[in-house]
Amino acid sequence: MSLESGGAAPPNWILQHPAYQQMKNLEVGDSEQVHGAFLAYMDLSEVRRWKEVSCVKSPELQMVLLEGREKEGGPIQTILPLPVHRSLSHKSIRHVLDRGFPMLLCAVASDSTLVYQRMTDGLVTPDPPVGPFQDVGRRQHRKRRQQH
Repeated sequence: MSLESGGAAPPNWILQHPAYQQMKNLEVGDSEQVHGAFLAYMDLSEVRRWKEVSCVKSPELQMVLLEGREKEGGPIQTILPLPVHRSLSHKSIRHVLDRGFPMLLCAVASDSTLVYQRMTDGLVTPDPPVGPFQDVGRRQHRKRRQQH
């Protein structure tokens, strides 16, 4: 039935989704953060095909966290969905890292864009670049100057 023929608008499917209902039942009191957690849940479980994605409440932060495995048999990871305009303290990150799982911070924009950032406990040495790179830096420049 269309709106033009006088019918009611269809119900918002998000509000009816079992995962959203489960998140809402955690009673964190922050509907915007719950909505962001649901968007991250859908992205991880339906788009990225993560395994065993579930939601848990962080009583210290009063937020919904997600847990899941990137692939079958992979380690459990904790995802902290956070609206982009919210600030996050070191103490908040510490609460999530202290759960003992690798952590992803998921920034949720108002247009539903999701950006994931891996968070670590301490400093991590970056992997070297992959590809056929050559160091054509200062040595080659110096050679050219000596030839003139």
